[in-house]
Amino acid sequence: MATDAEILDEFHKAMTPGLSPVALEAVKTRFLGRSGLLKAYMEEIRKAEPGRKAELGLKANALKQKMESALAEARSGLGAPVAKTKPGEDLTLPGTGIPPGTRHPITQVQDEIVDIFARMGFSAAGTLPSEGPEIETEEFNFEALNIPLDHAARDPFDTFYVGEKKVLRSHTTPVQARHMLVNDPPVRIVMPGRVFRPDTIDARHHNVFHQVDGLAVEAGITFADLKGVMETFVKACFGPSRRMRLRPSFFPFTEPSAEVDMSCICDAKGCAFCSGRGWIEILGCGLVHENVFGWVDARREKSGKPRAYDPEKVSGFAWGMGVERIASLKYGIPDIRLYYQNDLRFLRQF
Repeated sequence: MATDAEILDEFHKAMTPGLSPVALEAVKTRFLGRSGLLKAYMEEIRKAEPGRKAELGLKANALKQKMESALAEARSGLGAPVAKTKPGEDLTLPGTGIPPGTRHPITQVQDEIVDIFARMGFSAAGTLPSEGPEIETEEFNFEALNIPLDHAARDPFDTFYVGEKKVLRSHTTPVQARHMLVNDPPVRIVMPGRVFRPDTIDARHHNVFHQVDGLAVEAGITFADLKGVMETFVKACFGPSRRMRLRPSFFPFTEPSAEVDMSCICDAKGCAFCSGRGWIEILGCGLVHENVFGWVDARREKSGKPRAYDPEKVSGFAWGMGVERIASLKYGIPDIRLYYQNDLRFLRQF
């Protein structure tokens, strides 16, 4: 058994000058902790002859007091570091402080879009924590949306592959299919989120951007309902003086499909902002394709849920918009790359 003198000697060797608070705590644990040397010393005292227990107990208490006193003295000597000042500095002046931050302009516009549709009865199914996976399966990203492997429309959506039949989603539209698999109509949802496409980065394109998709499904929905919702959105987001038009287009998951154009700030006369056309494209939309409903019902039936999306009984419309594009049109931002450069001179304007 180590003697009290040997333990004290080892303690003094461990208490080197200039120990940090963390190092001092480590020394305390080593010598005074539950499994420390003092605890082991006292365990040995219990095994000593009865006539020696009292003497050894006094030595153990004295040893403990000496170590605790040395540790307390070392802690009191730590103090606060002396501030080094430069000539002319006044340390009594208040600090400069940290200015309050604001939400990123993309977040602000995305929240505004969601709020506009919420006032029309759409719930935000795409917000956290149910926004849907950003790493999506090929089935949900393509096949569920009527984009088979050999479909020509798949090329612009063919995104970054991260594994066997796993991709970074190229749109938030897969959330529509996921929602319909577990929810019966009527459905009115919007789906904001981040998406990825292998686009060349320039003033109008980026390989990472944000979308807000929407879906409405119930009995009796027509293209007129879609037009009314889109027109309401345009006027709520950009002002009552803006006009809207629908231009025929193609999307594999809607039929018929249309691009939504908005009158430019030049009042459709033609300017540099709209490239002289007088109209600016803002989003794509259309009536949900019956193949999408068919895929959903087939999957529901396979999982034991009843079919609920018979195109003979229900219809719906869907749309998708890029948040960066909407933000750029609202604020006249000419280059999408500005949103991602973390330049506070730009971000503080919002």
